[in-house]
Amino acid sequence: MKQRVLTAVIGIAALALLLLFFDTPVFNLVFALVCVVAVHEIFNAFQFGKSHLYLFIGFIPFILLFMLSDYMSVRAWIWPAGYLFVLFLAVCVILSSQSLNFAKVSGMAVFSAIVVFCFYSLIHLKSLLPRAEYGYDAVYFLILILGYAWGGDTFAYLVGRALGKHKLAPKVSPNKTVEGAVGGVVGSMLVGLLISLAYITIWRDSQTWAGVSNIYYLWITLFGIPASILGMLGDLFASAVKRQCEIKDYGTIFPGHGGILDRFDSVMFVAPLVVIAVRVVFYFYLV
Repeated sequence: MKQRVLTAVIGIAALALLLLFFDTPVFNLVFALVCVVAVHEIFNAFQFGKSHLYLFIGFIPFILLFMLSDYMSVRAWIWPAGYLFVLFLAVCVILSSQSLNFAKVSGMAVFSAIVVFCFYSLIHLKSLLPRAEYGYDAVYFLILILGYAWGGDTFAYLVGRALGKHKLAPKVSPNKTVEGAVGGVVGSMLVGLLISLAYITIWRDSQTWAGVSNIYYLWITLFGIPASILGMLGDLFASAVKRQCEIKDYGTIFPGHGGILDRFDSVMFVAPLVVIAVRVVFYFYLV
């Protein structure tokens, strides 16, 4: 437990430091690196050998381009790069048809696409909410995403340990309980509300948040319900893959927490949801 807490504190400090570079390519490149490590964890989970390392290497340039695609000079290369990447996978399967399992390649590609989409959602907030017009709103929503996911995770863990009796999905994740899931939903709602109260209190004098009503706080709290459910879905999805691959953790980069995927599994489906809500709902109906 102490190791988990210490790792979490160090992780929060590292995130705070990274946010200082939010409006620079450094932010994109760090998330690109994190994404590459996550894809390597998927590569290892599907038990590809060293002879198939070229498969993982082929993902790297596409991930790098995708994570930098909020810059106009890079965006034009996404379509041709994506096309070449698909051709690359097809050629790999053809040339290594005797040793490369297509089902495993497909599984790696799908899982990697989900991970890339998740991390790009965090980056996309920069171009969606430029600081010149929206101040630090992009940072707020990024922290809100992590708060929904990790707040729900933490509450689910604590409530599950204290009160958990009824198994939620015993064949996929035996330690998860219905009581913990309920605690996770409440945790996501509470953390989302606290983050919003803190941010809007600080920036209440800004043009965007000066007249925000209590309806926004109610909405942001209730939004924690689907966010928490999707966080649990991401966690269970990653656990199901681990079960099929017969591994305990995806990696060891975070002592007490596992790998990148073990820490960000609950963020996978929450990040795109919040970004979609920002595009469709927040600035049209709520503020």
